[in-house]
Amino acid sequence: MTDFYPRWQQSTIERMLNKRRILLLSGPRQCGKTTLARSLQSDDAAYLTLDDTTLEAAAQNDPHTFVKHQSKTLIIDEIQRVPSLLTAIKKVVDEDNRPGQYLLTGSANIQALPNVQESLAGRVSNIRLRPLSQGEQQQKTPSFLERAFSGHVDKGSEFYDRDTLLDIALSGGFPESLTLDSLERKAWHLDYIQAMLERDLKDIAKIQRQDAMRELVSVLAAWSSKFMDIASIGKGLSIRRPTVESYISALEALYLVERVRPWTKTDYERVGKQSKLFMTDCGLMASLLGWRMDQIRLDSDRSGKLIETFAFNELASQVDVHKPRYQLYHYRDREKREIDFIIEREDGALLCVEIKAGSSVKNNDFKHIHWFKKHLAKDNPVTGVILYSGEHIAAFGEGLWVVPFGELWR
Repeated sequence: MTDFYPRWQQSTIERMLNKRRILLLSGPRQCGKTTLARSLQSDDAAYLTLDDTTLEAAAQNDPHTFVKHQSKTLIIDEIQRVPSLLTAIKKVVDEDNRPGQYLLTGSANIQALPNVQESLAGRVSNIRLRPLSQGEQQQKTPSFLERAFSGHVDKGSEFYDRDTLLDIALSGGFPESLTLDSLERKAWHLDYIQAMLERDLKDIAKIQRQDAMRELVSVLAAWSSKFMDIASIGKGLSIRRPTVESYISALEALYLVERVRPWTKTDYERVGKQSKLFMTDCGLMASLLGWRMDQIRLDSDRSGKLIETFAFNELASQVDVHKPRYQLYHYRDREKREIDFIIEREDGALLCVEIKAGSSVKNNDFKHIHWFKKHLAKDNPVTGVILYSGEHIAAFGEGLWVVPFGELWR
């Protein structure tokens, strides 16, 4: 499926293969890592997958022999299955500093694995792959952040009304699920979660309460776009707080959920310190919650949660492509002033992004961005954008714009 969708991170991989000894391409299962890695195969690259039980056994038995190769690049898929390979790879690249020797893929954060003793610090470039963004599905370049920071958001884009955006968000971005109708897609998502919990979770954590973990996944789906509150999340699960925290960490390691850290670069003492939680695929979230279009289109709470999670998925994909130039945060203080997303550029410039599922915007909707710009930004330039399901781009003051969602992938 991803053969039809060029991935934004492909150019990053090709560039970094000429600069770094090891590349680690990480992301959830079925997001397209293997397809992307295999597309890089050539006479100069060899491919091995640890999903093959024979190859996994060989790697476990003799990791140093397994990682030896005559090709320019050795691609090893699902490296988290045999963490001892990392030590063997370290030995190879310490003796030979040529770039592009290894391209590793992983469906779990290797730093979270309990038996990983080698970080490959200074030797590896980490690249994140997410489920397909809407921009990738439409084969557009990831230019929104650059245009927004420079104020070039006034050229117009294809119009997506609220129902169309909800339908896009319900689909999510896992390549295989995009070929299915809504009922088949829901079944695919639920099978996916079951397989992850029954198989992949064993690689990274010892889960004593499988029933509680399954319930927790559904709770976290309902928690997407909300502020982290471990006590409230664990309420009703009949497990202790430390266990809830360890289970959430395991799901983060599998790239199923993600935290967005608060922007705290200020001496304002009332700034909040809570992270926001998001599911990393909005379609997966909707399937876990059993949502259908007829249930959510007139429900502002549900549609708002889905659209904000969708916006996170899109913005995070663009931030990943341009790292380390951009970093993604949110803002909230004790006076309940909130900004859904703040993207900070390496020079300190700030892009404040608010998400609105509706099709109308008023000046009052910019009040928190106005306050932030006046009181906290100091000398850093601030651009404010409200993404909405309306049709028109409009200016609401200097550096303040209301922008249709389609501008994200124009």
